[in-house]
Amino acid sequence: MDGTSARGIRHPFAEPPEEGAAIEVAEGVLWMRLPLPMKLDHVNVYALDDGDGWTLVDTGFHSKRGVAIWERLLDGPLAGRPVRRVIVTHHHPDHVGMAGWFQKVHDAELVSTRTAWLFARMLTLDVQDRPTEETLTFWRRCGMDPEILAQRAQERPFNFADVVHPMPLGFTRVAEGDVVRIGGRDWDVRIGNGHAPEHATFWSRDCPLVLAGDQILPSISSNIGVYATQPEADPVAEWLEACERLESCARPDHFVLGGHKLPFTGLPLRMRQLIDNHHGALARLHAHLSEPRAAGECFAPLFKRRIGPAEYGLAMVEAVAHCLNLWHEGRAERSLRDDGAWQFRALGDTHGPRQNAGGPQA
Repeated sequence: MDGTSARGIRHPFAEPPEEGAAIEVAEGVLWMRLPLPMKLDHVNVYALDDGDGWTLVDTGFHSKRGVAIWERLLDGPLAGRPVRRVIVTHHHPDHVGMAGWFQKVHDAELVSTRTAWLFARMLTLDVQDRPTEETLTFWRRCGMDPEILAQRAQERPFNFADVVHPMPLGFTRVAEGDVVRIGGRDWDVRIGNGHAPEHATFWSRDCPLVLAGDQILPSISSNIGVYATQPEADPVAEWLEACERLESCARPDHFVLGGHKLPFTGLPLRMRQLIDNHHGALARLHAHLSEPRAAGECFAPLFKRRIGPAEYGLAMVEAVAHCLNLWHEGRAERSLRDDGAWQFRALGDTHGPRQNAGGPQA
């Protein structure tokens, strides 16, 4: 038994399903896993038995391989029965990528929060061959490494349309306080934020199941980033508010089905860890900013490990998010450097009590 399990977080299923297969994790609830071409190399998706068909929760990237895997799943574990509904927990491409395919090819209903649907459809339609001037300015404001900035300025950026199927017009909205019927159970809709705006989670009234997407993960903290679309956002504050609100609903027997890693129990402990994690990171960052620094110069206190090229972009947007939180909270001031980067300097005592919580994950 590892240390995490000893403190109350347990994984009833020690191994994930193989590609093209499914594991029944509760009556009528199938857990499947799709590959991702990145360090976090998978996304979990779920199928809930509605009797005359299936409701899917999240979908994976759209690609030839993704289509082939879904066709195997449809013919295999889903037994050839129709997918009538697709629920998207949030707008990120590993969750929404195949939603439009299911709408177009299988005539499935798409269910989402309004913000998630608007973001996904907007970003899918916004295809760029080179980074926009607004994006380049944002990267400079972040203090991006000059060599990385020069390289990325000449490259085609990641586009949602690369891995997200075109989304037909129209969706069914869910919002905070709704109750939806899925797989023979009634589920309360509770909205998270921070990792993605208006992120939907679903809490069963009939058994201790939680469909959590990326709002609640068992062993990593979801990336919390600021982007050129809203360069002065404060997603860290939104994350902490959501975690504290959802913590009040958590019970030890809740079985959490998240978007990555393994399903788990021990939700009250995990919610407290997610909250303490970022308070600890903010305390370390505040101490680091006793000398003025740009966000791109703040990886060490936040992540406490080396950040490689593949992780650089996520690390940078998360560092910006934490710097901006201190600024919004009046714990730091900022000024524009000659190189175009915002530099942040801590205000108040930077030698507070030592924080033991782990850092956020890039």
